[in-house]
Amino acid sequence: MAEIGEAEIHGKINLLSIGDFSSLGKVNIALHDKVIIGDKVCINDGVVILTASHDIFDPKWVHKKAEIIIDDYVWVGTEAMILPGVHLGRGCVVGARAVVSKSVAPGEIVVGNPATTLNKKREIEFNYNPCEFLATNRAWLIG
Repeated sequence: MAEIGEAEIHGKINLLSIGDFSSLGKVNIALHDKVIIGDKVCINDGVVILTASHDIFDPKWVHKKAEIIIDDYVWVGTEAMILPGVHLGRGCVVGARAVVSKSVAPGEIVVGNPATTLNKKREIEFNYNPCEFLATNRAWLIG
């Protein structure tokens, strides 16, 4: 079961797929095309996921859309933006406020605007559940 916070989801909800034990904070998702989120993914507050934009070089300003795929164990930091056609590979990390316009390989860490890859890479066997951390944090905040 996924943990979905106060997400704003615009478009056809049937285009959204969220895997088990994934956690979405206060995110904004524009569903002009598919968004596929894997298992044990953590997407922090303020993240924007856009599956469509416009071609600024087209005189008719055509609407262009493409699916977004987020593999297992991905962590998307606060206020990052994921643009159409991006594939976030297993275990990659998107830094806070990064703007991701190109796919990110498994284990890579990207930061900045535009997002660039750090020389470090996560090469670990993942064994965590981001929803477990949420339950502990909520209990601490409420109690």
